Amino acid sequence: MRNNRSGYLFILLSLAGVSVFLMLPYLDILLKSFSTGNEGVSIGLDNFKQILQNEAFRIATKNTVRFIAVCIPLLLILSLAISIYIYENPKLGSMVKTSFLIPMAIPVTSVVLMWRFLFDDNGILNGILCSLGFNTVSWMNGSAAFWILVGSYIWKNLGYNIILWLAALATIDPQVQSAAKLDGASGFQRLFRITLPSVKNGTFIVVVLAILNSFKVFREAYLVAGDYPHDSIYLTQHLFNNWFRELELNKLAAGAVLDSVILIILILVLQKCWKKGGTKL
Repeated sequence: MRNNRSGYLFILLSLAGVSVFLMLPYLDILLKSFSTGNEGVSIGLDNFKQILQNEAFRIATKNTVRFIAVCIPLLLILSLAISIYIYENPKLGSMVKTSFLIPMAIPVTSVVLMWRFLFDDNGILNGILCSLGFNTVSWMNGSAAFWILVGSYIWKNLGYNIILWLAALATIDPQVQSAAKLDGASGFQRLFRITLPSVKNGTFIVVVLAILNSFKVFREAYLVAGDYPHDSIYLTQHLFNNWFRELELNKLAAGAVLDSVILIILILVLQKCWKKGGTKL
């Protein structure tokens, strides 16, 4: 009991900070989502009905879901494959790991400048196309904009996910892998019978963090394409930013609450699936 009390005292300050700076503002947002105007007059679910009927909200939600559905599987598979290579080839892997960590150190403004140099109407890629006799492409004002955003997100976050996978792979007993090799197990057999089952706990953390980080890609898209980019990369963050600029705070609050509820449900469903798979979280 004495140790428990000491533990609670140690985390008390952290809990107080979370309550003051996160929970109380969220409760204020929750109240605003059910009210209107500065007077705070309760209007029930009217704000939620308005945003669900809003065409911009539907487009932004569809694009955000599409972006997550495409990016997360690609990011997880690529980062896992690279981390397994680094894990099994530590001498060459250290150099590979460093090369994938470099994008994490590049500031967002530099990434934006790189985008503009490459994909602007008068950028490097269009210059190459012109020199080869092809027509130029409006990269950021067509369907290609979505795939450019996908590529940018994966390039920027690949190193971070590799580190997470390597932390999970480090928990595997090397003797188990050595014994499997001596027994004649192939690389695929070791992958599906030893490696993947051993990193199930880490997989849940990697998936959740990848989903949360996918909402941060808005910065690059906003700085390159502005408030109203091509429809394929118009995300919920663009919509929320525009609502904030226009001081439609009640709509913004309702949209934020709706997004947070969906995100919490998604994480709980993932957690339930992992527990059904026999993983103790």
